[in-house]
Amino acid sequence: MFLELDADRLVQSAALLERRIGERFPGSGLQQVAGALRQLATRTAERTRSIRRRNWWLAGLAWFLIGSGAAVLATLAVELRFQGFAGVSEFVSFLDAALSSAVFLGGTAVFLLSLEARGKRRRALDALHELRALAHIVDMHQLTKDPERMLGGLPLTESSPRRTMKPYELHRYLDYCTEMLAQIAKIGALYVQGFPDRVALEAVDQVENLATGLSRKIWQKIVILDRYADRREMPLPGPRTEGGPSA
Repeated sequence: MFLELDADRLVQSAALLERRIGERFPGSGLQQVAGALRQLATRTAERTRSIRRRNWWLAGLAWFLIGSGAAVLATLAVELRFQGFAGVSEFVSFLDAALSSAVFLGGTAVFLLSLEARGKRRRALDALHELRALAHIVDMHQLTKDPERMLGGLPLTESSPRRTMKPYELHRYLDYCTEMLAQIAKIGALYVQGFPDRVALEAVDQVENLATGLSRKIWQKIVILDRYADRREMPLPGPRTEGGPSA
């Protein structure tokens, strides 16, 4: 039973998607975007392993300081029980110095323990920003892929993008875009799989919502293409099966 995403499997999926796009649209900009996604997936596998790895040196130092603070408090208790003081002022001075030392050591220990989490959070947020940017790049590549041109036969202007794809090719192109967006969301989820930080979790949810929203826009175009195919009785690629993605 699978309970976690496998980073290596996601890298393999990204590499396979890049090859499929290259075979269908060799030298295209979408193939280059798929290559960037594969590289990002590879870096993600390395980054997430680093984020999940505990910094034992930092943790050991923090616990040493906590132990030192506890020792100071224990010393204070012993001194209060067995040692006499010349006056109230001497007692207050000793108590203030001991408590200040314990608070300083404890505060430093807490800072060191939170330092590791904050460093991991910063690395995760930086990586999620890259994924967010890549999702927008995928969306940019499909913006001019307008299936309604095939339905309405609208005349082109001098600035109109040239559309040379056949309906089947356009269908595959848009489907590749949705696959990349889905992979972007899953790659983002890797960052919080072993690092349940609240801020990072919210950032991952934002990336997934962005990818889902962009995919919905693309699927609207795919639905238009399917209707166009029904009118012309043209075969278009069917939905992906459980055995794997379509080519």
